[in-house]
Amino acid sequence: MRRPRTGLAAILPLLWLAVFFAFPFLLVAKLSLSDTALAIPPYAPRLDWSRGWAGIAAFLRALDLETYARLGHDRLYLEAYLSSLRLAGLGTALLLAIGYPIAYGISRCAPRARRALVMAVILPFWTSFLIRIYAWIAILKPAGVLNAALSGLHLPTVDILDTEAAVVLGLVYAYLPFMVLPLYAVLERQDARLLEAAEDLGATPLAAFWRVTFPLSLPGAAAGALLCFIPMAGEFVIPDLLGGSRTLMLGRVIWTEFFANRDWPAASAVAIALLATLAVPILLFEHEQAKVAR
Repeated sequence: MRRPRTGLAAILPLLWLAVFFAFPFLLVAKLSLSDTALAIPPYAPRLDWSRGWAGIAAFLRALDLETYARLGHDRLYLEAYLSSLRLAGLGTALLLAIGYPIAYGISRCAPRARRALVMAVILPFWTSFLIRIYAWIAILKPAGVLNAALSGLHLPTVDILDTEAAVVLGLVYAYLPFMVLPLYAVLERQDARLLEAAEDLGATPLAAFWRVTFPLSLPGAAAGALLCFIPMAGEFVIPDLLGGSRTLMLGRVIWTEFFANRDWPAASAVAIALLATLAVPILLFEHEQAKVAR
């Protein structure tokens, strides 16, 4: 019987990463080292293959770090950078506080109820992300559903739309499944006999939770935090629709530089800076996982 070719199975994922990650990354990195130009495309230098090695050498000499230096001196980029990390961090903390009880409750239900509840968590993905965010505009606008309900209850109305509070609310709503599902996967696999052993040794149910369940669920919490924090830091749609012009995040800055200002080098440099920042928690998580595995 002929054995399957394992080499092809290993090459295909590498080819996928090269085409859809490595090549776009190198292209963006090259743009970040370029300069803005009044041309089409709006950057310089451009590689002239007809000159051979001389053209390649001239191209490499023209690349510089001027755009990155501009990012460090322009307060707009620094404020957008810090605002993105702050809102993403706040959203991740709220997601953990909300998602952990949900995941814990689902994991303690009967098997048939678990399947129904997990389906309810996944159900929002069956609707367009953009439509769901537009629905929040209808809820939060001054004459929207929320203020109509508050007025009906004779309570003061609130002005939430076009504020950071609306952005955080939208982030928590949109990314809640990404926090619940990894936590549920870890909590559902935990051995119930560990809790029984802790209670046999005199631990109260609360003490057993903090000493057994919670520590064993930390990998799921870390995975959920990464799944939420990384895309939220670069989010564009939610800040643009719910935050208005007063909310500054890197996703909106990148869009503005690319399409409004046509400053492709600046947009690329911002994207590279964001990618470098988000790589840090991923590397730390992988390092901790490797230590646990050893």
